[in-house]
Amino acid sequence: MDRNLSILITDSSRVARRVISRALASELLAEAVEITAVGSGQEALHALAARQFDLVTCSLLLPDMYGLDLCRALRSSTTHRFTPFLLVTAEPFERVMRAGYGAGVTDYFDKNQGFDSFIRFIRAFAQQHAGLAGKLLYVEDNEVEAKRTAAMMRRRGLEVVRTHTAEDGLALLDESFSLVVVDFYLKGDMSGGDFLHSIRCGARRSREELPVLIVTSSHNPNIEAEIFHAGANDFVVKPVGEEVLISRIRSLLLITRQFSQLSTQREQLRELATTDGLTGVFNKRHLLERVDLLAGRMDSYPVWVALVDLDRFKAINDCYGHMIGDQVLKAVGALLAGEFRREDLVARFGGEEFIVVMPRCTRSECRRRMEGLRHKIENLRPAGFAISASIGVAGNEHDAKMAFNDLVLEADMAMYRAKDSGRNRVVFAADP
Repeated sequence: MDRNLSILITDSSRVARRVISRALASELLAEAVEITAVGSGQEALHALAARQFDLVTCSLLLPDMYGLDLCRALRSSTTHRFTPFLLVTAEPFERVMRAGYGAGVTDYFDKNQGFDSFIRFIRAFAQQHAGLAGKLLYVEDNEVEAKRTAAMMRRRGLEVVRTHTAEDGLALLDESFSLVVVDFYLKGDMSGGDFLHSIRCGARRSREELPVLIVTSSHNPNIEAEIFHAGANDFVVKPVGEEVLISRIRSLLLITRQFSQLSTQREQLRELATTDGLTGVFNKRHLLERVDLLAGRMDSYPVWVALVDLDRFKAINDCYGHMIGDQVLKAVGALLAGEFRREDLVARFGGEEFIVVMPRCTRSECRRRMEGLRHKIENLRPAGFAISASIGVAGNEHDAKMAFNDLVLEADMAMYRAKDSGRNRVVFAADP
């Protein structure tokens, strides 16, 4: 949306207005909120006449009118006829809701729940009912209809990309679009139904990931059933009224936003489940879940396993404390995370020990990479400390069916040979 989110707070208490305004400004700061606070119904009407608001919140009892009367005045205006109206009351909900439905109240809050609950409630309410924002693909071959409908959507802050044909729409469609609006009856080889089918079955974009709103000129129930069967989220019938269209778009964009939030949360949970919280590399559990499959695949052959153990790390913890030790581990983890290929697996194996699994890697390449890693660790100097690592390496170049546990055992023995030989060196299990 081009302008900031604007909220009108109507409350007879000056203290309440001040506290609510400050709290909401703090809560919604990232969304660039503008708050106007007034103490009476008349002041609210003057404010509403002067500018457009995205949300109106009002106490049930005002010094000069009933809150429901203010809502009725809102609904009779042209500019705020569909503006969300939140009624705040301490009276029994059943009675207020019956009267509020006829007045056009959007939602209610029981002030007996307390101030903190009210702030959380209005924050969620504001996010759900904020102005429209998003990139929309609009496919319509009728010039007059396209010009009229596109203007409606652009007036509400939407970015509209319009094409004449379904083929052009498919060529443009990418991850940047939040919504598709398409005429069901398009001229050309592909109809709107074909276009929708291509989105769902060809591009594999689900109803939640990319909602589709169909525009149709038919009231035929069979056509409506076909629209939903093809994968549409909703439909509108021509001629399309602006408020009906915008209401449908708002609901579908909410689906997109919720899907995006859930996807982000799933990714965060996946990262928490697979990543070592201190070092940023994979944890041992994730390594063990993936490595057996990796080691058993012929296209991964040969597979090399390297155990990287920091030398004299216990002395750092004992002399300088675990906070310094953690800084050392973080620095080594960051180095390892950026040092290897995408197909390699890097994980914290326990304590100060890391493990690297490298598929499709020759012995000479593995040795070169491990020596390079040892040298970089030696020059890392995290928290100002000189550190080094002993690295033991084992591979299945002579036995493709060798189990991962056996590779780890051989790499572990090679690592202890590196320790016994003076530390800060790379030893392969097959080395004499």
